[in-house]
Amino acid sequence: MAIKQLSETLINQIAAGEVIERPASAAKELIENALDAGATRIEIATAGGGKTLLRVTDNGSGMSPADLELAIRRHCTSKISDSLIDIRTLGFRGEALPSIGSVARLSITTRTAEAREGAAITVTGGRSEPVRPSAANVGTVVEVRDLFFATPARLKFMKSEKAEAAAISEVVRRMAVAFPKVRFVLSGSDRSTLEFPATGDDRLARMAQVLGKDFRDNAIEIDAERQGARLTGFAGVPTFNRGNSLQQYAFVNGRPVQDKLILSAIRAAYAETIPQGRYAVAVLSITLDPALVDVNVHPAKSDVRFRDPGLIRGLIIGAIREALARGGDRAATTGASAMMRAFRPEAYRPEHQGPRELWTAAASPYRPMRFDEAASGFAEAPQARFTEFAQPSARAAAQLAELRRAEGPAPSFPLGAARAQLHENYIVAQTDDGLVIVDQHAAHERLVFETMRAALHSRPVPAQALLIPEIVDLPEDDCDRLVAHAEEFMRLGLAIERFGPGAVAVRETPAMLGEVDAAGLVRQLADELAEWDTANGLRGRLEYLAATMACHGSVRSGRRLRTEEMNALLRQMEATPGSGQCNHGRPTYIELKLADIERLFGRS
Repeated sequence: MAIKQLSETLINQIAAGEVIERPASAAKELIENALDAGATRIEIATAGGGKTLLRVTDNGSGMSPADLELAIRRHCTSKISDSLIDIRTLGFRGEALPSIGSVARLSITTRTAEAREGAAITVTGGRSEPVRPSAANVGTVVEVRDLFFATPARLKFMKSEKAEAAAISEVVRRMAVAFPKVRFVLSGSDRSTLEFPATGDDRLARMAQVLGKDFRDNAIEIDAERQGARLTGFAGVPTFNRGNSLQQYAFVNGRPVQDKLILSAIRAAYAETIPQGRYAVAVLSITLDPALVDVNVHPAKSDVRFRDPGLIRGLIIGAIREALARGGDRAATTGASAMMRAFRPEAYRPEHQGPRELWTAAASPYRPMRFDEAASGFAEAPQARFTEFAQPSARAAAQLAELRRAEGPAPSFPLGAARAQLHENYIVAQTDDGLVIVDQHAAHERLVFETMRAALHSRPVPAQALLIPEIVDLPEDDCDRLVAHAEEFMRLGLAIERFGPGAVAVRETPAMLGEVDAAGLVRQLADELAEWDTANGLRGRLEYLAATMACHGSVRSGRRLRTEEMNALLRQMEATPGSGQCNHGRPTYIELKLADIERLFGRS
């Protein structure tokens, strides 16, 4: 079969299959063009989930008629010259507009500040019309109608209008976080409007717009630098987590990316602090020399490749862990909000939609209490008898003062002084500005685990020698990676050595693991090294075992504690990193401020 040159339209349609996967991809490319043009206001209008209509209006620099004619041609761009080493703009390939025009009905109207009139051009299924004069404001309006009408097969792979509209919303959110000085407005066919006013240099205010106001109260600032790479942003406290990773935002030199290396580093930084299946909330921005990162590795530019991935991974993990050690040992404010909702009577909850029961004297919560009910301890069988204990004062000022005198000149007690123990499991402590409820089992479990983990990391893990070394056959590349980390494995109690070109010999395994499938363990580590270039699986298994042992060796629920024991537990929690959540990632305490309590009683 003879080789022939493809037509320009077919070439553009092939490129569109890579660059424009769905309406959200087209929206991303058009918003990037607007940002590169210096826009401070970008409006996006959609209909049919972006398949029927996608219009992006900006107040950027605009284009001259000559530039507009070139803009719809492949590989015509003003953003790079002869090198891909120093890319400082979001777009650079010159493929977006011709790709969109080859599969949709594209019209562009633009005007520069110096021009007295604007210019417009139309491209339909790859066929363009001449540039014509047009009335226009300064900036550019790009309108895309009937996306993929020229390639009907692609329409069969589109999701529902609601799903496509949600994908466009996610693109706008990520762009809004990356560019807080730009005002974004997204409107849909259902007349809903998503608006993010510009916040200038206040990046946290923009993050609060996108991620919710709770993020502002539960975020820790990050600012770290290593070997020319700088990491800034905010990381949520471990107890402020989500069921998916959609609220993990990463930017490289201002470019929103969804890079596997960055996401894995975030996961590793929050290891042992967030429960399985939950994800941290974080916004990270990496700034480095453009020559040290390759952004030309994915058609949609969502992935990047770092020249030194180990440097970037170490920077992210170290910075997040330092931030968590500095301010992450606290309960999320969302716990207090849920607590307040639980305290409110059901009848006063706005969300209560259940059927209303008729009022009766017997069912009224304000009826006079009978003597037999009062004598039974609030008529609850599990309620502990209070007559066995001396009733404490409602004020803890004297106890706090006594603790401060005992601890030193100016100690701080964020968890306050123990006032009571409820149901032999929950410690109620009074702080300077509120109260704290502590789960004694979860808290002590974390304290025991941190002690065991410190011992685990401070000295080599005891190993048990195998009577007969186990030979594990592996591809030669996996063997090379395992042997390169042999010294690290040795410190964790796993002794391996090369056994020919395609095998390794396992001579010792960690004693903590008991009988272990050595071959399965080594293969798992080899897969992890190939995927993430790290070997944390063995350490994770050892720490998981330590967490299990801590769970069984900690103070059990149902054990009655003396006041001295409760206060000792609170002081240990204050001195232990990571004590805000248990080994499974659940919060160990919930804090309620005095202002919240007064709001419950309508006093503020």
